[in-house]
Amino acid sequence: MGYWDLEEGKDCVTKTWITTKVATAIGLVGSAYHIVAYPPETAVEALTRATSGTASMAAMGAIFGMATCLSAQARDAPDDPTNYFIGGCASGIFLGARTHSAITGTTACIGLGTLAMFTKIGKMEGWRLTGPPKL
Repeated sequence: MGYWDLEEGKDCVTKTWITTKVATAIGLVGSAYHIVAYPPETAVEALTRATSGTASMAAMGAIFGMATCLSAQARDAPDDPTNYFIGGCASGIFLGARTHSAITGTTACIGLGTLAMFTKIGKMEGWRLTGPPKL
């Protein structure tokens, strides 16, 4: 069962688990590319960087999944794209706190929130990025 198969605002633990797994995988791939692009001097430094990047992405995924689901429950509006903006913004705020930068947090909040909101709107309206055009 995938993320979009679950009902919005229900089963928050499962939705959060799915977003955490996806974000962890993205964090692992991103960490691998970072280590290749900027070679560390020691194996311990490589492990530290990989762990830090992966854990940060996993936390952002968990924060997004939980914030999105809880805002859907609290606002009693399960299909509202604003829930996704709230989840993306919460993840961005975490990123700002992680980097000790208010500018990074603010920018990430707006950027990730907007990206998540448009993802939900696109899913609701049937937008596609690939495939033949609808005529």
